[in-house]
Parts: sequence; C-alpha cells; structure tokens
Amino acid sequence: QVYLVESGGGSVQAGESLRLSCTYSGYTTSSGCTGWFRQTPGKEREGVAVIDYNGVPSYAGDVKGRFVISEDNAKNTLYLQMNNLRPEDTAMYYCAADYTKWGCTAIRGAGSFVYWGRGTQVTASS
Repeated sequence: QVYLVESGGGSVQAGESLRLSCTYSGYTTSSGCTGWFRQTPGKEREGVAVIDYNGVPSYAGDVKGRFVISEDNAKNTLYLQMNNLRPEDTAMYYCAADYTKWGCTAIRGAGSFVYWGRGTQVTASS
C-alpha cells in the first residue's frame, strides 16, 4: 500500500519562502511519476511540479524559476521549495504518485494519479 503524507505548509507574507515535504511509503520515485498539485475552492486541481522516474523535473509555467522540486531517496521524502511566494500561490498543496511513467510533466492531469496525500495549506498574504 502506498502512503503519502505532506507537511510544511503555513502562512507567510508575499516574497517569503516555504518548503513542503512529502514522506512516502510503499513506493519509490524511480518507479513512476511523483509530484505536487494545488487546489483552491471551486477550481480544478492543477499540477505544480513533478519529477519523473529518472529524476527529471517539470514545472508549471507560473512557478518556474521560483519553485524547486527535489527528492531524498534515503529519507523517502519529496520536497517542494517555494521561493518568492505570491498571493496567487495560496492553495491546498497535495503530493501525488503514480506508477505510469509516460507523460510525466507538470501538465499531466490530476486524474491520472492514483495515490494522494491529504494536503497541506499554503497561504501567502500581500
């Protein structure tokens, strides 16, 4: 069984940074596609950053250059370093994983991911 648990969310001022963590069990990132999504009320869950089975990252356009996805296989943890946060980054952030390796980019739809964490809230205030 695959389990994903997010942590690290919080409330910050615009321009500040946060680092999210996703600890996983029953899964390895070299097995598939793993990443971060976010969702605000009334909107669809959207891809933020993913990492493929070779460790190659992919980012959504509005976070490229500000967010960095990384992994520590020894700790079974996926990270999302979020710098220069903006009010529009405010959302619930979810960790997701799936064994399907093809098409592992930030535009891959949330519906194609099988395993999800419960989310962690990020709020950036102006």
